[in-house]
Amino acid sequence: MRAVVRRNKQLVCDEIGELEPAQGQVLVKTLACGICGSDLHALHHMEHMIALGRRGGGGENGFDPAADTVFGHEFCAEILDHGPGSAKTLKAGTRVVSVPITLTPGGMEALGFSNRLPGGFAERMVLSEALILAVPNGLSTEHAALTEPFAVGLHAVAKARMDANSVALVIGCGPVGLAVIAALKAGGHGPVIAADFSPRRRAAAEKLGADIVVDPARESPHDRWEALGVPKARGAQQMMRMMGGNFGRPVIFECVGAPGVVQALIEAAPAGAQIVVAGVCMETDRIEPSIAITKEIELTFVFGYSPEEFADTLRNIAEGRIDVSGLVTGRVGLDGVAGAFTALADPEAHVKILVEPAA
Repeated sequence: MRAVVRRNKQLVCDEIGELEPAQGQVLVKTLACGICGSDLHALHHMEHMIALGRRGGGGENGFDPAADTVFGHEFCAEILDHGPGSAKTLKAGTRVVSVPITLTPGGMEALGFSNRLPGGFAERMVLSEALILAVPNGLSTEHAALTEPFAVGLHAVAKARMDANSVALVIGCGPVGLAVIAALKAGGHGPVIAADFSPRRRAAAEKLGADIVVDPARESPHDRWEALGVPKARGAQQMMRMMGGNFGRPVIFECVGAPGVVQALIEAAPAGAQIVVAGVCMETDRIEPSIAITKEIELTFVFGYSPEEFADTLRNIAEGRIDVSGLVTGRVGLDGVAGAFTALADPEAHVKILVEPAA
């Protein structure tokens, strides 16, 4: 079967071996698979990513980042066949999504970051029957394929200590920031301030429900705190409380993942703010803890999502609480994947590109 293989830090469209589902597995046809920012980074820096993951306790699963890898972890697929002894709860022809993990006798394989099993940039995949979810009737394939990236936003919001009057600021409106905005609004939170230098991304943030959209080149998003009832200085906060007033906890979502951003937020954030770090910075960074201590800033680092959050995200999209229409701005077949990676380097070119292996 055909697949796009990462080989020698290049993307090569090639033939790979056919798959046979084992017990508890299903063979699926990939219908659509999103290109993630982590795929863009992994193309040239996979070895560094895996080394950092292992230092963070990611464990050893035999994955060789220098060996052939088929990316793709944001997918919607169709069941073709079941492995022996399967329950066959979902029949052949059913469209499904899944957390990008396949259970095997040798352990878990992270689809898109595996040498043994291909991810969604292949015509077919092997998924675990216990982990697949049927796509609800009426939900399009392209919208179902956005479940995985939007689950990342739901997890980040779940880790935030939002209260009834919280004001949220989302820094960076790429895929992660947009997912956070969607999860905030689906959860009834607001006001939500969104900030990004890209006009296209700001427009997407507004479409997903951001209440205030700011171009940081023209104004600091932190200038909006006071007008939204959140005093920035500790003394002003104490005075408000002594006068019988109250205000919601300020929560900032860092969705950029570049060196210096966390430190800039520590300096600019209101006292007592929680900074939820969802952007993945792959470089050594530097902060000045004394400033964060003086302001009693809370740093929370988040990653991934739970199976429950994944299922909740699918439900939110299917029931319209998260409107993902218009976010897919490009589609390519396997032969167009390398070009799509290049196009996504420009934030004005696309929001999300889907790979459709049958195209």
